[in-house]
Parts: sequence; C-alpha cells; structure tokens
Amino acid sequence: MSFTPVQSHAAWLSEQDCDLDAFRPLVERTTHLADYPHAASVEGNVLVYDSERLRAVEAAGAGRAVRAELVRAFADGPGIVVLRGAFPDPAVVDRATAVFDALIAEQHASGHSAGDHFARPGANDRVWNALEKAALYDPEAFADYYANDMLALVSRAWLGPGYQITSQVNVVNPGGTAQSVHRDYHLGFLSNETAAAYPAHVHRLSPVLTLQGAVAHCDMPVESGPTLYLPYSQTYEPGYLAWRLPEFQAYFEKHHVQLPLRKGDAAFFNPAVFHAAGSNRTADVRRTANLLQVSSAFGRAMESVDREAVANAVFPVLLARRAQGVGEEWLEHVVAASAEGYPFPTNLDRDPPVEGLAPPSQADVVRQALREGWTPQALREELRAGAERRAT
Repeated sequence: MSFTPVQSHAAWLSEQDCDLDAFRPLVERTTHLADYPHAASVEGNVLVYDSERLRAVEAAGAGRAVRAELVRAFADGPGIVVLRGAFPDPAVVDRATAVFDALIAEQHASGHSAGDHFARPGANDRVWNALEKAALYDPEAFADYYANDMLALVSRAWLGPGYQITSQVNVVNPGGTAQSVHRDYHLGFLSNETAAAYPAHVHRLSPVLTLQGAVAHCDMPVESGPTLYLPYSQTYEPGYLAWRLPEFQAYFEKHHVQLPLRKGDAAFFNPAVFHAAGSNRTADVRRTANLLQVSSAFGRAMESVDREAVANAVFPVLLARRAQGVGEEWLEHVVAASAEGYPFPTNLDRDPPVEGLAPPSQADVVRQALREGWTPQALREELRAGAERRAT
C-alpha cells in the first residue's frame, strides 16, 4: 500500500501532521473506468463489478489478473468495491437472514442489548460473533452462505491464504441514526494518544491486516442509510489520527458518497477508508447487513471464535455435500470460513513441525478428514487433540 508521506523519514505521526490542505488532493481524484478493465462501472467514484463477469474470468483461468486489480483498487484506488450479485441465489441470503433474525429474537428474549462501536447502544440490532452463532444454529445455511466464491475471491486477493472471517450482523431500524465517521480495526479502534505511540510504519501496516465487507440482506436504497464512504481516504498516512478532528469530520460530511445496494450485493473496502453507516430515514426498511471483517493469517482478529466448534458443526454438511458431488472449490470456501487456517501460535514441544516448517493447521486437518472420509467423531477427537497439543 502506498501513502503520501507527511514528511520524508518521519518515524512517528501526530495530530499536528494532519493537514486538510494535504488531504484534499488525495481524495479529490476521479476514478477512471479504463484503469480497471474488469470493472463494470464507476458510481460515485467507487468501482462496481458484475459478479457474473468475474466468475466468467475466473472460469477462463484469468483470476490472478482480477485479484491484482482488486489489490490496486483497495491500495491506491478508491479503496472500495461493490460486487453486484455477489450472492446470486436470494434463497441463500434469505435462509441466512432467517438465522440472524432468530438470533436477534433470542437476544431480545434474554433482555440482552448489544452495544455498537460508533453508534448509540440500542439504536441498532447487533449480533456479535454471528459467524460462530450461525454455524451452530444452522450448519446447512452456514455452509451454503460461506461457500460464496466472491467472498473467497476478494479475501484471498487482499489477504492471501489462511484468512479468517468474522461476522457481525447489523440491523439499522427505521429512524436509526448514522454512525460517526471513522477508520476501522486495528488502529482505528485506538484513541489518538495510543495510536500516535505506534511508529509510522505500523500506520502503514494496519490496513493490510484486515478487509471490511458488508453483504446486503435486503434492498438498501440510499434513504435506508447504506454506508457512507470517502474514496481514496485510505491513502492519507496520518488518517488514523485525522478522522476524529472536527475539520476532517466536516469534510467527510460534505464530500462522502453513498451507493444503494440490492439484496445479495456485497461491498468491500480497505479498513483505512473513512466511512460510517448512514441514517435510516425510511418508515419500513430494517436495513440488514452481514458485516464481515476478514483478517490476515498474520494478524489478530477482532473477535474470538471457537473455530473448533464451528468446524465440528459444519463437517457433517461438508461430508454430505461431497457425497452429492459438489466441487472442491465449494468445499474449500467453507473450510476457509470455518476452520483456523494458520498453525501458529502453538506449543512446539508437543506440536512440532514433523513434515515441514510448520505443523498442520486446523483447516489442514479438516481437509484431510474430507479427503479420507473421517467420521464426525474422528474429526472431533483429532481437533480436540490438536487443541491440547497447542496448549502450554
């Protein structure tokens, strides 16, 4: 990722480095469709892709060119892409929505109210760790949903293999107010004082450790408040210190863009893009999105997920679907969303790298179990033994 440095060789950044006059030329650029040959259009300076077209390119063996283009878009381009028709089967989305609604109903019945990062608690219906909860509630619906090829394409493009998905369902009810502008995890969740204690190269590193996304679970006209974005704002190096400053917030309010989404569309963006959920000004749209945070194998995800439980819940579905003849890519996408794809940290005394530089990851074990047709109990026992080997 390239930034325009505040000053050459600056080791640390401070709020004094945040200069709106330096920020403006970075974000007041125009996205040219000709620079992104696989994109279908540019809307509000944001790149829009036709998922069916991307699938055709992938099928023709040119997927690497698509991934390279997505990396450019996230790093040096507008920082946001919309994938129209990412989930082509509305039934898959509707089944997942039914699971989310059931989880929200359980929260209400228990009297539990989930907080929010950048909005008033209780304004929205939020399900934290929806990935694990959905897998345990309805493994079939989970598998069909996370087998999605576009989710895998964009995650692998930005983060490489071994990525880890977490999911937080967010329902903004009619009358729900907008979030405040922000950047996202990691440095975006720290105070300015704490963020400034990290050297400048960590500010450059933070955005490549995660990818933010949202799947639309209903049609989202602009008046329902889909996410507000400021394209190209991820290229501003001191942006983790700038977004709280009043002059930058005012600039965002005046210059942000907002794109409507249809059910099954997905938007993905560099976590350093200035953004905020919008206000729901409708009387009848419960704006429902599955917010995805995809983390690098080399980073720390925001949420703790019991991936052993998720893998065990989903494995019988994978066995059944394999017997029915689904392709290896379908299975791999679900495994990537379910199991831990990176073998570290571990206890190398008890879990040594016997046949290489690293011991098998949890995902490797699930793949082996699928190849060899293990029983669910056999996988359960091996995953538990692996967890015990990794403990100190």
